[in-house]
Amino acid sequence: MRRKIILLFLLICSITTYNNTLGDELLDELSEKSRAVVTLFTEGKYAEMTPYFDSTVKAALTPEQLEQLWGQLTAQLGTYSGQAGTRTEQIPDYNIVYVTMKFDKMKLDTKLVFNKNKQIAGFFFTPAPPDEPFKVAEYINPEAFTEKEVTIGEIPWQLPGTLTLPHGEGPFPAVILVHGSGPNDRDETIGPNKPFNDLALGLASNGMAVLRYDKRTKVHATKFSPTEEITVKEETIDDAVFAFEFLSQAEKIDTRKIFILGHSLGSMVMPRIGLETPGAAGFILLAGNSRPLEDLILEQYEYIYSLDNEPSAEKSIMIDSLKKQVAFLKSDRFTKDTPREQLPLGIPSGYWLDLKNYDQVRTARQLPQPLLILQGERDYQVTMQDFNGWKKGMKGKNNVTFKSYPKLNHLFMSGEGKSTPDEYMQPGHVDKEVLVDIAGWIKNL
Repeated sequence: MRRKIILLFLLICSITTYNNTLGDELLDELSEKSRAVVTLFTEGKYAEMTPYFDSTVKAALTPEQLEQLWGQLTAQLGTYSGQAGTRTEQIPDYNIVYVTMKFDKMKLDTKLVFNKNKQIAGFFFTPAPPDEPFKVAEYINPEAFTEKEVTIGEIPWQLPGTLTLPHGEGPFPAVILVHGSGPNDRDETIGPNKPFNDLALGLASNGMAVLRYDKRTKVHATKFSPTEEITVKEETIDDAVFAFEFLSQAEKIDTRKIFILGHSLGSMVMPRIGLETPGAAGFILLAGNSRPLEDLILEQYEYIYSLDNEPSAEKSIMIDSLKKQVAFLKSDRFTKDTPREQLPLGIPSGYWLDLKNYDQVRTARQLPQPLLILQGERDYQVTMQDFNGWKKGMKGKNNVTFKSYPKLNHLFMSGEGKSTPDEYMQPGHVDKEVLVDIAGWIKNL
């Protein structure tokens, strides 16, 4: 749930296909059009943006929703100071332009996906690439392992991934990494940080194979539409099961010791993943919420806005609106036919309905395998209240291990004082103690 909540991830796209032949002139035209659309967005001219959208985006993103989105972005990221350039990308059937926007707290990319008619068929936000190249953590021993590209899943949802293997004959215990919300890559990149890269290489340095992969909502983003009833099953669970099946047939893997590790949303749905992978040796939950997702979203917004010594009237209106959406979601009035505009973050009803019927703590009690539940005490997204909820819910089960870390945040990186969103934009690494604890727990089973 990390990036969705920090950056209000929003993906709106149609499924039109075409034969893509992108020349320099078209590149220039789409880049110019993208800069113009972002300018309209940042100047509050939301109604003037809609002619650039295709019919799907036009129906899903009203001027009122665009206004609310801009208010949410500036509330979290500070004052906007202008554009910092563009870059382009091609994927099958679509042309993409990234426009980098500068805010007080970080740079943010607006990603505009164009269809064959030069209309915007996708509009969302993601952290801009860091200015400095990523450096691996000091605790990683690059001489201890090799990495190879793999593909997991089934057509049409195949995903590229990386299998990190220790040197030697094996067989090795293995860990699968399952992301949080949003269109994460295999490293769970956010700003200059790559927590899944830290975990993969750190565990491989300790003699364990690790499989990580790009998320379905990143690789196949253009296959989803606003009307599609996607749930956490399609977003996360199915591919974790595919990853387990892949490792179960891979060379040099001890198939009796395949573990699955989830972070944030990946932890919340881990009990459901566990029910579908009875052959797994155990499950590791990093920053997994024990409370309903909508409660966390509201709590996170209230926390972020509280960091402002002089909260604006606009922020108060946003909080009041979100409170009403959460209350509606919990009420008997909420049904599968509820418009997404009435629900938190504009997420469609099918997604919420699936989670409303899910109790992760109760489901976890059904799993016979051991659990390792870890929590950063400075985490404001998933808090110690959730950690204590797991403790209370798992009481009486003797194969569950708990540990919290006083100085770590949601990314399990060290810091001081109150954690804030801009802390994620500071380069860091998953704390070595977390790697040692995970590796030790696995080796002792």
